[in-house]
Amino acid sequence: MNWKKSHILFQKACKLIPGGVNSPVRAFKAVGGNPIFVERAAGAKIYDVDGNAYIDYVLSWGPLILGHAHPKVVNSLKRAVEKGTSYGAPTRLEIELAQLVLRAYPSMDKVRMVNSGTEATMSAIRVARGFTGRDKIIKFEGCYHGHADGLLVKAGSGATTFGVPDSPGVPKSYAKNTITLPFNDAAALKAMVTREWKSLACVIIEPVVGNIGCVLPRPGFLETLRKITKKYGIVLVFDEVMTGFRVAYGGAQAHYGIKPDMTCLGKIIGGGLPVGAYGGKKEIMSGVSPEGPVYQAGTLSGNPLAMTAGIETLKILSKKGTYEKLEKRASALERGLTDAARSAGVKTRFYRAGSMFCCYFTDTDVVDYRTAKTSDTARFSRFFTAMLKRGINIAPSQFEAGFISLAHTEKDIEKTVRAAYKSLKEIR
Repeated sequence: MNWKKSHILFQKACKLIPGGVNSPVRAFKAVGGNPIFVERAAGAKIYDVDGNAYIDYVLSWGPLILGHAHPKVVNSLKRAVEKGTSYGAPTRLEIELAQLVLRAYPSMDKVRMVNSGTEATMSAIRVARGFTGRDKIIKFEGCYHGHADGLLVKAGSGATTFGVPDSPGVPKSYAKNTITLPFNDAAALKAMVTREWKSLACVIIEPVVGNIGCVLPRPGFLETLRKITKKYGIVLVFDEVMTGFRVAYGGAQAHYGIKPDMTCLGKIIGGGLPVGAYGGKKEIMSGVSPEGPVYQAGTLSGNPLAMTAGIETLKILSKKGTYEKLEKRASALERGLTDAARSAGVKTRFYRAGSMFCCYFTDTDVVDYRTAKTSDTARFSRFFTAMLKRGINIAPSQFEAGFISLAHTEKDIEKTVRAAYKSLKEIR
């Protein structure tokens, strides 16, 4: 493929924007080379400035579950934008989308719209602290909850780490309130909660970890988490920014049968437009201003464009047979990629939760951050490049989830599987 125009644009961007991108993973540093610059997208495909077409499994990092530029979403946005782009005032659209979200997530009595997943998780933690009167939180290693200071904390060696900032600019004094535990380790969770419960406001978790690929919870882990948080009056926050409407219509909590106290959702409820939401039990959400003393605000929160796209998206997703169709496509892709790796003689581990997935280049069972790191990232980088050259766009990092949409066809999947087999043989 010819990527001349993309290369020129990247050189220009690097002079104007840090690293040439507005979000780090887009820079292709994990896979080498320069990023492609997208010109347009439709259905399951994106098209770059050089005229190359790709079957897309990034889908704006998950939210485009209907595919790119779905006609009904686009048409509804055209009508909406003619009425104005932002009012900074209440609209009926906010009520309609809130009703759709609450029907899908019965664990939430009330929901507050925000502008991103980061805002959602940051706000949920603030509300949990206000509700409990406690300061510390528990998160899990490898779970990404946005770039708020208190969440940019990583785990080091051993079972637990107290407050080690993962980025310069995060005060150590603030990070000390974040405790990190290994995902899927029920024993470490029990030990820490038993010891620290009096100071713990909440436990926040991706029920399926989507920011180190796709790591599934072990049987009983989420049940243990729910039981112990309830016992000690700790708010359980499910970060479903990625899993929401992906793992199931009601998210991972519906699939696994766990009812958290609070839930965070992301761009999927806005059809891919900038939006997020957090919600939960009435007694917790009543603490949010102006109903309660916990302050959180946003000029663009509930803006009419995001609400319009979200309403149209959730209406389509709620139709009978939608998730059966999505499951059929996702399982076909899983079978095809697994068979391609086996036939090519390359050791991989494939994991899937609904329409999100990851193929790790390892023969180790991936259950947490440590085991995910056993993946051969150099081999993945070669695989990524080989696939891109064959017109298949996957996330430019071994540690990012892939996604499938309702727009992907059987032919798209067949082409993807053929490309994967050839690419795997090439890198072997």
